Amino acid sequence: MDAPARSLRGRGASTNPANRFEPFLVERVETGLQDDEPALTTTFYEDASESIISYNSSPDIPFDASVNPYRGCEHGCSYCYARPFHEYLGFSAGLDFETKIMVKRRAAALLKEELSSSMWRPQLVAMSGVTDPYQPIEKRFGLTRACLQVLLDFRNPVGVVTKNRLAARDLEIYGELARRDLCHVTVSLNSLDAELARKMEPRTSSPKGRLEMISAFASMEVPVGILIAPVIPGLNDHEIPAILKAAKQAGASYASYILLRLPLGVKDIFFDWVERLYPSKRQRIEDRLRDLRDGQLNRSTFGERFRGSGIFADQIRQLFEVSRRKAGLAAGPPDLSVADFRRPLSPQLELGL
Repeated sequence: MDAPARSLRGRGASTNPANRFEPFLVERVETGLQDDEPALTTTFYEDASESIISYNSSPDIPFDASVNPYRGCEHGCSYCYARPFHEYLGFSAGLDFETKIMVKRRAAALLKEELSSSMWRPQLVAMSGVTDPYQPIEKRFGLTRACLQVLLDFRNPVGVVTKNRLAARDLEIYGELARRDLCHVTVSLNSLDAELARKMEPRTSSPKGRLEMISAFASMEVPVGILIAPVIPGLNDHEIPAILKAAKQAGASYASYILLRLPLGVKDIFFDWVERLYPSKRQRIEDRLRDLRDGQLNRSTFGERFRGSGIFADQIRQLFEVSRRKAGLAAGPPDLSVADFRRPLSPQLELGL
């Protein structure tokens, strides 16, 4: 790989690697500006999707159905496994992923339509299966909030994973869902070091803000847990016990973790980030990752892709399990109910009664 490019303010990636599906590549030209260079702006595009619920049949994913109001994510995490999905849209997995965001403005209407169908089998809906449903643009568009309201209207259970404290904006909806055993919220937190967190995830909430979000949900009796993701050996794995302890003190009731995954072009984007910000740790991180992935940087085998294999994977698993039990956290979220699912009458039918 070539020498790492200069860091861009507020961004995880520094370049736009070639799209593996496209025959041409447009490269960004360096301006020569340094600290006074304007931050790259984010562009939002209309997503004309005609459906909103996605399905998967992976045996190591705890849900079959998910809703993603946005494609791409402005949080800018260099390691995000979702980056390669942007290539299907004709974009790059690099800067394009965090600066060109697809917005599904009709998300709530599509969700209502699909839940109303007799084909829908009431089940847990995950938000989101790919990108964060509370990335910054949610404050403007409110698509996640609108989808939550639809799920509440239908009494359909939902599990949310986010790293942005903006989720606390919707506490009243979560409270209503929780009173009917219809939701749990998982907060992604992989470091208590504010500086490291800012560099890993440049456009989302601080560790302090995420712990405060956990406390806010717990105070409303909304089941809330912690996801340490990703665990990066040689960078943040030593923080596992402290993160779990802090999460429990904030009000979390369950915890899980995921090891770093580097599918396709993500590996180059991630290691470019490491070279720019933590060059002395680069070799240790790569060596340990290969130890966890049978000599490779990524393995997609079900059952191994999230936890790795071998002695070092076992050490991380044991550290997590011992720390989780010591903190008094459950191994997973509570079961949710589909018993109260309903299909509300449309306004037209109500007028005809």
